[in-house]
Order: sequence, then structure tokens, then C-alpha cells
Amino acid sequence: MFPVLHNEPLAPQLHRMVIRAPRIAAARKAGQFVMVRADQGEERIPLTIGDADAEQGTITLYIQANGSSTRRIVATPAGGTLRDIAGPLGMATEIENWGRVACVGGGVGTAVLYPMAKALAAAGNNITTVIGGRSDQYIILAEELADFSDQVKITTEDGSLGRQGFVTAELESLIADPGTTPQAVFAVGPVPMMRAVAEQTRPHGIKTVVSLNPIMIDGTGMCGGCRVEVNGEPLFACVDGPEFDGHAVNFSVLADRLTMYERHDGPCRLA
Repeated sequence: MFPVLHNEPLAPQLHRMVIRAPRIAAARKAGQFVMVRADQGEERIPLTIGDADAEQGTITLYIQANGSSTRRIVATPAGGTLRDIAGPLGMATEIENWGRVACVGGGVGTAVLYPMAKALAAAGNNITTVIGGRSDQYIILAEELADFSDQVKITTEDGSLGRQGFVTAELESLIADPGTTPQAVFAVGPVPMMRAVAEQTRPHGIKTVVSLNPIMIDGTGMCGGCRVEVNGEPLFACVDGPEFDGHAVNFSVLADRLTMYERHDGPCRLA
């Protein structure tokens, strides 16, 4: 059993949970995830490890409750327990000092972006973070990201906070200015957003890393459910990713796989 120490809503359907998991906290690296099961016999859910405190033995998870299993997880109050947490799983984020790095997050993808951006900043990169959402209530972790970002730019589709429009408009402004052109871009969010970011950076030859969120069942490469196509080859997001070269990902295949079971229980998210 894994004790839940803290559980708070951050945005509609999005919770931040702090859980005691000492071994995972000690081993975890940015970009890795865990498989969580609320109780015996329930569905396993992949969730990015948003943060960890090895001294306290805790991990932080950001959970979008858009299906019955994730709703069950976020309904667990502080003082309650989760049955299983397996991890850390997946490959860690490729961390180097590229110089100027743009970290781009859309919606709940900002929660996945957070540990990546934090690790990139710790490596000495100059971080510009661009985050977006439908409206101001969907903008998350802006203050936390500001702690280590040189600047945080916010966009909302309805103009209720920051620049009206999409994150790609802010990224285009960064690329167009020689003084702010990033040497690398890390993007996490809806498939159309990540695809658009990859197409923006492709003509400029800017290294672009995306974090993919296909359907996962076991998180160990056994089921094949998280198969993605990268450079024309099949790979598994759970063991080969979840981060990949955005210029090599077949986003059409990813989008098709993500919609396979929407009519049954909502879209699948690694968040």
C-alpha cells in the first residue's frame, strides 16, 4: 500500500497528489513514469512522476480525472492509500546543456513538462517556458515553472490570461528573434499541438523532443498497446520512450491509436 499524503485540485479534473513511495523517489529521473492501480482488480494507469523528494521518500503525481479509473485514484483522500505503484518506468529525459531551450506545454501536458524543464534548468540551460490552455482556469504550474525559468509566457484560447491564441504563436516569436532562438525545444500536450511544434522547428533544424501518451496497459513492453511509429519503425513508448524526436514521430498513427477507445471511457493520458 502507498499512503496518500496530499491531494488537491489544480484545475478542472486535474489533481496534484503527493504519495509516499521511498524506493521510487530515490530512483526516479525526470521523464520517467509509474503505473498506478487504486485497488486490486482495477485498471493500471500510467502517470508521469511530476516531482520527487528522496529525503522525504515522496513522489508527486499530476492526474487528469477523465475516466473511471483516474476518477477513482483522485478520489483517494489524504490519509488513504493506493494499492499499487510500479516504477520508475520508461527512459529518462535526455539532459544536456544546449544553451537556450524552449519548454512548451499545452493543457495537462504542462504537468508532464514540469520535471523535464526543471531538470534542464538544473543542467544550466536558459529556459523559456511557454504554457497554454483553453482559459485561465486551465493554466497550471505557472508559479512553479517561474522558479527556474528565465521567463514564462502564457497563452489562452479565449484571451482570459496572457496572449490570446496558441502556444505555437509564442514559439514562433522566439524562433524569429535571433536573440531568443532556442537550440532545443521540448513539447508536451495534445497531439495536434506537438505535431504543430515539430513542424515549426523542422525548417530551422532545431532539436525537438516530444513526450507521447499512447494507450498503455502494463508499462513494460509486453502488451504492445503503446506502439508508436518513429522513423518508420515500430517502438514502444513505455520502454523506448515516452520521449522521442518530434521530427521522426508519425503523429497520424499516434492520433488514430489514441481515439480507439474514447467511446468507452474517455481519452487515455500519460499525465
